[in-house]
Amino acid sequence: MFRVSFLLLAALGLNGAQPALAQQKFENLDRIDSLVAMTVGANLGEPGGPAAPVDRRLRLAACPATPTVEGPVFGAALVKCEALGWRIRVPLVSGAATAASGPLPGNAAASRITRAAVPAAASRENVVRKGDPVQLMAGNAVFSVSRMMVADEDGAVGQTIRVREDKKSAPIFAQVVEMGVVRIPGFNSF
Repeated sequence: MFRVSFLLLAALGLNGAQPALAQQKFENLDRIDSLVAMTVGANLGEPGGPAAPVDRRLRLAACPATPTVEGPVFGAALVKCEALGWRIRVPLVSGAATAASGPLPGNAAASRITRAAVPAAASRENVVRKGDPVQLMAGNAVFSVSRMMVADEDGAVGQTIRVREDKKSAPIFAQVVEMGVVRIPGFNSF
């Protein structure tokens, strides 16, 4: 009788543990949201914080260690699990670091920084050097497109410089927005 009760309790205990094990097969997305918010120093929807929670349809394998968060890099935080090799990008809301490039698409009410607001000392200092990789951006309040390019010359914030995709491609003229970011002139509402 005692043996049957013990086996019955053991079987119930195993059945109770199976849902907990099933939950551990996938990464906790709330944990990723928290890690990103702590790393960038802003909560969901705040300037500099995550633009939206991580998509709940994602089924990432549970990382055996705490995932690492890098960024912000080009308007997003990079979350990755070195042990398993997965990584995701979490878009960030326009914040103080990106204010010089203007509002993000869909954020037309955000204030714009004019050239007069850029300090004179900063406008003379080269933030892009010849040979640096830069992100070329084009767009407006409805859409945006970006592509990695290489700077052909040095440039300070507000200056127009030549950039190209590779040594054989034709140069494109772009305005320096901030370190590592240039945009095509003519897309003023971006």
